[in-house]
Amino acid sequence: MSFDAGILALPFYEPRHVQRARQIESWCAEHTELWDDSGADPDATGLRVLRALGEHGWLAALDPAAGPEGLAAGDSRSLCLLREALAYADDLADFAFSIQALAATPIVRHGNEEQQRRYLAPMAKGTLCGAFAISETEAGSDVAAIGLRADRVADGYVLNGAKAWIANGGIADLFCVIARTGEGPGALGLTAFLVPATAPGLAVGQRVPLIAPRSFADLEFADCHVSQDSVLGRPGTGFVIAMEVLERFRMTVGAAALGFARRATDAALAHAKNRKMYGARQFDLQLVKATFADIEVELNAAALLVARAAWAADRGDPAAAKHSSIAKLYATERAQHIVDACVQVFGAAGLVADSVPERLYRQIRSLRIYEGTSEVQKMIIAGSLGGRGRAR
Repeated sequence: MSFDAGILALPFYEPRHVQRARQIESWCAEHTELWDDSGADPDATGLRVLRALGEHGWLAALDPAAGPEGLAAGDSRSLCLLREALAYADDLADFAFSIQALAATPIVRHGNEEQQRRYLAPMAKGTLCGAFAISETEAGSDVAAIGLRADRVADGYVLNGAKAWIANGGIADLFCVIARTGEGPGALGLTAFLVPATAPGLAVGQRVPLIAPRSFADLEFADCHVSQDSVLGRPGTGFVIAMEVLERFRMTVGAAALGFARRATDAALAHAKNRKMYGARQFDLQLVKATFADIEVELNAAALLVARAAWAADRGDPAAAKHSSIAKLYATERAQHIVDACVQVFGAAGLVADSVPERLYRQIRSLRIYEGTSEVQKMIIAGSLGGRGRAR
């Protein structure tokens, strides 16, 4: 099971969240054909899953017509539950969903009426694929160091430079791009743009072959002209938009990590209960029991931290960003430990290429890096303590 019923029963969640969790869990179980071909091209699989998610209504909340409880408009608890279930089912299922939501959220929160009308409905249907282009070879965690230039011209802007490691980079129809317009130094001089993939001067660079295949590519901008209407929000607010989106999505990375960890645990537990060792079941060995006891504690702690962060975000708690970082840091670090422990339970069988533990071992690693590395999360958490009074 992709969810802990006891966690769902806590006051963090409302009946609608529990219902949504059960619905996505059932949907994933009924649609495994969407991602079961492990050798499939991640671009093709990503688009196929995205279309299916849109067709079956799982992206509907990306359209403002979905109402105030839509995930992009503020229901972080639903977003986390969806990611947990999709990650439990398949890495690319979670990837397709999360990147589409990530790309749509800045439009929902900062787009003007025309931008929302043009892009959000097809994104919610899964017929328009989005991407969020922040990272560069010299600007990953340090967003203020972005170097892609966007120079003002009479009828808009001209972009020159490159982006690196962009999720959905090779298949996206629309990019939310953070570029330097120079209203001020560092973080003050960045602006967000909505750039169609067909914009003249924009080209997909090399595809990025990751250890867990996903749709990643570099982007190249050579005198790429965009109109004034492509500006998202106001000039000079790109850093604020980027940070807001990342803060909102960090807890969801923790939720995805929880899904991966639960899948690994269920597989390892079934293996240990069925494997004979030393005249008994592997699970009956004391050290193996201790391993699963540690895993159970870590799963519970991670689930509670993710739930608290999502609940805080939905309530508008000023400390929500800190809790989002806490949830991401703990859940991703512990999920890495859990998956590794489950590979150990499998032994040599866990090292077989394309087995469940081997795939999860490769897939979990990136979660400690994207949306801010674990080290960055520690800096954010520590920074939030600066104004706290001395303990008495």
